Amino acid sequence: MRSDAAKKGLEKAPHRSLFKALGFTDEELERPLIGIVNSENEIVPGHLHLGELAEAVKAGVRMAGGVPVSFGSIAVCDGIAMNHEGMKYSLASREIIADSVEIMARAHALDGLVFVTACDKVVPGMLMAAARLDLPCIFVSGGPMLAGKFGGRRVSLVNMFEAVGAVKAGRMSEDDLAGMENCACPGCGSCAGMFTANSMNCLTEALGMALPGNGTIPAVSAARRRLAKKAGMQVMELVKAGLRPSQVLTTDAFANALAVDMALGCSTNTVLHLPAVAYEAGVKIDLALIDEISARTPNLCRLSPAGPYYLEDLDEAGGIPAVMAELAKKGLLKLDLPTVTGRTVGENIAGKEILRWDVIRSADDPYSPSGGLAILKGNLAPDGAVVKASAVAPEMMVHRGPARVFDSEEEAVKAILGGEITKGSVVVIRYEGPKGGPGMREMLTPTASLAGMGLDKDVALLTDGRFSGASRGASIGHISPEAQEGGPVAVLQDGDIIEIDIPNRKLNVALSSEEIERRLAAWRPPEPKIKKGYLGRYARTVSSASEGAVIR
Repeated sequence: MRSDAAKKGLEKAPHRSLFKALGFTDEELERPLIGIVNSENEIVPGHLHLGELAEAVKAGVRMAGGVPVSFGSIAVCDGIAMNHEGMKYSLASREIIADSVEIMARAHALDGLVFVTACDKVVPGMLMAAARLDLPCIFVSGGPMLAGKFGGRRVSLVNMFEAVGAVKAGRMSEDDLAGMENCACPGCGSCAGMFTANSMNCLTEALGMALPGNGTIPAVSAARRRLAKKAGMQVMELVKAGLRPSQVLTTDAFANALAVDMALGCSTNTVLHLPAVAYEAGVKIDLALIDEISARTPNLCRLSPAGPYYLEDLDEAGGIPAVMAELAKKGLLKLDLPTVTGRTVGENIAGKEILRWDVIRSADDPYSPSGGLAILKGNLAPDGAVVKASAVAPEMMVHRGPARVFDSEEEAVKAILGGEITKGSVVVIRYEGPKGGPGMREMLTPTASLAGMGLDKDVALLTDGRFSGASRGASIGHISPEAQEGGPVAVLQDGDIIEIDIPNRKLNVALSSEEIERRLAAWRPPEPKIKKGYLGRYARTVSSASEGAVIR
């Protein structure tokens, strides 16, 4: 056992005395030490209940003969951090999470890990740590929040952001806004739609790093507690078998996850996170591969914000196993890959069927023959940009309009809520990339405000920052190279004509290459917005969004 390095032998008597200070018996010191990585806290709704799940995991570990030892991790709530300085820290927290787990697991010679996790950057941060450490491990998420109910319809956090725009446009009263505020988020869990947190929890299952049901069983369900116990028991089997992430997180496993991503219509943030996890696993994922998989994978689901369904519906419909079984019928998955269940992908999904055809469509009758995400390139984004095509109105799939250029999210939101954006415009928000932000803020406030004001079918929004999984409309993010690094987006001017062609994967500005070069020759990078502290260091070392915004 790896933990013997801290427990066995005469020279480890001081170490054993410290373990005994924790209440450990000699019998426990003969057993594997299993780290329970728990990101519970009292400010993130997706994490409020994780202590209860961690206790269930511990029970499972003990039942299977292991010794659980719990430690914590930070977690940022993207909703609470949205549209102020806090959002600069969200993506950047992913690296801190990965580093802190590495430190705790290596410093204490742990034999295996169970990750009890939820929410946008925490899941990928922990997956990065799992790949880096390569210890036997398994994931169990906190599960999705149930949708709320208001005015006879189901609602979630995205409706709150859109409601702000609706009030500003006179389409909704402030009393109704206050009423919805009390109903939109009815309890603990990751926000109810196919936003980034639930996207990553579903893809962790598709990667083979979690038990079936991890992505979709509601947070409040007893089945979620049973899943946590089973995960605690199963990690002991992984330790005995020596099954490690390097055997699971292969090129083919990432291809499977990307296929599920496209079928579900996941958040654009998965284009940042899966490459970052792959980087730690020594696997190469680039935008070309992502777009190749998108082109051949049908979009089977339209979950909020792209449609009327929520994660609880997806769970009722058969969850990720049903989606994967449908993709397998078309030969779109590799089925002989190992997973943390101890069985192959094919064995995990054998006999699984779609139980609600309104939620998961047949691969013979998809919403679209290509996936939910699209990678765009052109003279405005030479290294690529990403859009959640499944959440774009048909009339905006091809659009041509004049740019309204802003150098920060705050400037753009002020103009949008002030009624300054006209139909047909293309709002451009730059200097919000990984380096320029720094931290690559999500732009849910401007996209939701446009939707709430009824402009999501008339106005496109481009940024070198990124979007929440809750964003909808022609919202094109991750423009690379970013403005801070001298990408063409840095020299756009008001009135420049932007040409968007999502079906043909094009994003251009109607300028000659000579004019772009002339402008770039006269451009000088602005002073970094933040020079000190963690964000200052992050800005100096983070890579492009097209490479997953990893720290080199």
